[in-house]
Amino acid sequence: MKERVAELIRRHQDSSPEELLRGFIAGFRGKIAFSTSLGAEDQVITDMVAAIGLPLKIFTLDTGRLFQETYDLLDITQKKYGLGISIYFPDAARVEEMVRSKGINLFYESVENRRLCCHIRKIEPLKRALDGMEVWITGMRKEQSVTRADAGLIEWDATHNIIKVNPLINWSNEMVWKYIDEKKIPVNELHSKGYPSIGCLPCTRAVRPGEDVRSGRWWWELPEFKECGLHKKD
Repeated sequence: MKERVAELIRRHQDSSPEELLRGFIAGFRGKIAFSTSLGAEDQVITDMVAAIGLPLKIFTLDTGRLFQETYDLLDITQKKYGLGISIYFPDAARVEEMVRSKGINLFYESVENRRLCCHIRKIEPLKRALDGMEVWITGMRKEQSVTRADAGLIEWDATHNIIKVNPLINWSNEMVWKYIDEKKIPVNELHSKGYPSIGCLPCTRAVRPGEDVRSGRWWWELPEFKECGLHKKD
């Protein structure tokens, strides 16, 4: 698999995000999925995917604790692009047991509790969404956080046994918003209210001018712990 990934890297190292997406969607037809959280980067990729016009599985994870603005954007996006975005929910029994034993706001009490909540609400549904897929497209960027600084354009995700493709990995925040403005792409209303990165409502706050774009996510934790586990590397 390492040799296959190395060959894909050589083939696509100079490709634009659009060229990269077209090549992978055409080459892995039926075995490729794009996960969107409806964030700015994911909206850019959604626009690119819609323009390519090739079949692709697109999904999002509904943790049960998202902002209403996120649900509104999901509805707007599906209508604008005519795309079917599959929604994956956490197992209800697992959520009920966690809340019963740990409390409704367990994530504020320890990193371990927060990771448990993320695992049940995000990681387990992600595994179901990626089942049978060979390629996973994400909206990750190196600039987003210290935990993503070493991510590559194309890489092998050993945790999920899948090829991960990050078309915007080297894009700056300015590049993302320039593309959004030029293409008039719909985005979450919370972005205009100081929320550069948006996750679950209890775990996301607005950031102050000059703060890191992901400083509003799990703001009570140290930067090196600020990942839900979706992009964890073994």
